[in-house]
Amino acid sequence: MQLGLDDRTYLVTGGGSGIGRGVAAALVDSGAAVLLVGRDEARLAAAATEIGGGPDRVRYRSTDITDEQQVAAAVAELIGWRGRLHGVAHCAGGSQTIGPVTQIDAAAWAGTVELNLTGTVYVLKHSAAELVRGGGGALVAISSIAASNTHRWFGAYGPTKAGVDHLVMLAADELGASRVRVNGIRPGLIRTELVTAVLDSPELSADYRVNTPLPRPGEVTDVANLTLFLLSDAAEWITGQIINVDGGQSLRRGPDFTAMLEPAFGADGLRGVL
Repeated sequence: MQLGLDDRTYLVTGGGSGIGRGVAAALVDSGAAVLLVGRDEARLAAAATEIGGGPDRVRYRSTDITDEQQVAAAVAELIGWRGRLHGVAHCAGGSQTIGPVTQIDAAAWAGTVELNLTGTVYVLKHSAAELVRGGGGALVAISSIAASNTHRWFGAYGPTKAGVDHLVMLAADELGASRVRVNGIRPGLIRTELVTAVLDSPELSADYRVNTPLPRPGEVTDVANLTLFLLSDAAEWITGQIINVDGGQSLRRGPDFTAMLEPAFGADGLRGVL
């Protein structure tokens, strides 16, 4: 199977850490060039150095994806550098809310919606326009198992990722005529610095094991491998799909974070008592 990524150029959001950094490294290893974007310039610089390849293969730009002008400028910089955009790995996202719905902070909710949903719109809007101008390409958006399986007390995270999934399908339907493919990936528990506390918790780790048919946590490479396939020529007739990379956890249920959150909110608080 030929991926056909040699000498192509990709935008990777959230490229300074975690899944984004892993996807960017895999793209470069496959012969592509990448522009890393994210909010933390120091992390981006460190990721670029770690990935290697020099400035002809890896560049970075500090970008807040919730600012449309910054997103547009990042896409323009990539075009100025390489002349053509072939695809996007949209890995940026996160959450500012955790806790019972009766205690959600309005500003934190709005910030999570802005990051996960509005940020995705901006990335899609400006990168898809360049993909169309270039004659086609592919975008892969990293969603979450929380989009399909309820994750109690995760606040805005699951609803916004469900919105990302719908945007993927909408964009795929609209852009297919221009040979632009849009797909999404729903990771489960992936071993990154963000989930260290989960992996270190005996209660949470045990709960994930009970609800995951394949008996290990996911690795960044599990997500990167599918991302590269979906960005490649090997997937040229696949669009509008949301694919889980979760060890099968979506067959069962989302995690039980009682052990971590009950000390902060109380047993009554977790059931909505104020």
